[in-house]
Amino acid sequence: MKTGLFCNYENHHSSANLAISEQVALVKHAEDLGFEEAWVTEHHFNEFNLSSSILLLMAHLAGVTSKIRLGSAAVLLAFHNPIRVAEDITTLDNLCNGRLAFGIAKGGPFPEQNKHFSASMSESRAKMLEAITLIHKLLYEVNVSFNGQYYQCDRITIYPKPLQRVIPVYVASGDDDAIAYAAKHSFGLMGGPPFSLERLKKTVAKYRTLNSSGSEDLMLARFFFVAKTYDEAVSEALPFIRQFSMKMKANSALVMQNSRNPNLKPFDRTNICFDEDYLIENSIIGDVATCRDKIKKFQNELNLGSLALKPSSFDLQKNLESLTRYNQEVRNYT
Repeated sequence: MKTGLFCNYENHHSSANLAISEQVALVKHAEDLGFEEAWVTEHHFNEFNLSSSILLLMAHLAGVTSKIRLGSAAVLLAFHNPIRVAEDITTLDNLCNGRLAFGIAKGGPFPEQNKHFSASMSESRAKMLEAITLIHKLLYEVNVSFNGQYYQCDRITIYPKPLQRVIPVYVASGDDDAIAYAAKHSFGLMGGPPFSLERLKKTVAKYRTLNSSGSEDLMLARFFFVAKTYDEAVSEALPFIRQFSMKMKANSALVMQNSRNPNLKPFDRTNICFDEDYLIENSIIGDVATCRDKIKKFQNELNLGSLALKPSSFDLQKNLESLTRYNQEVRNYT
């Protein structure tokens, strides 16, 4: 199992410049510790998560690191022109000397994103799957013509071509069509911090039913903080967890209120949940022994390819120390 860092570019101190510099410091520290991956998220119209220009942020990380693999977690394809995305990621793969992993998602549940990018929520998943089909052609073929429902092109070739023979692709979705698409193409899977173990197990089981070769590579992201004692870790992480919980509950209520889909159900603990106690229990937060046991459980249940840790203190120095403690006392004992 590879160890990664989950990068949200959180603006804890109401300073965009400081938020960016602190996230870069965490990535550089993770690389120094021997972490294999850093995964960058995409958020829009959010004063707290400053990662709207995801590929630009990754290009910067490519310039200040040399070994760590850089992954998108994820590019929200419904909000982008796929030809432009293909050009950007193939350029980025060359900039980072073949260290790129390309994670994709449909975006949501954040209605304002769909509104301002003129992308219907009901069509986002279909647009994502059509976009990745076109992108894959553009990356590796020449004179590409494409006539889809949402995207078209006529005999185009993009340059440069990727440095890697094949850029790894990861899909963040629990939807049956998306899982089937990922399985068909042997793409990896991604699971975000609030996704329950039950949901992830179902997703992996569906994938393996369609692709039994074992080629899927699951990247699991989890909120993280390890300290000397369990109470110390929870106390340090709780303000972050509480802020996340409140924000996501408010957003979820807005989605339910504005939805015209009569089949849309409230979030529940077998799928995705934003309750504080649920998030603490399903995160890797605690003393060394607790964190070891939680990681072992995820490994045993999901056969993880990568574990991406999201440090969950508001204090940079404490996050750096927590990552160091993980590396010294947790990582090699799970």
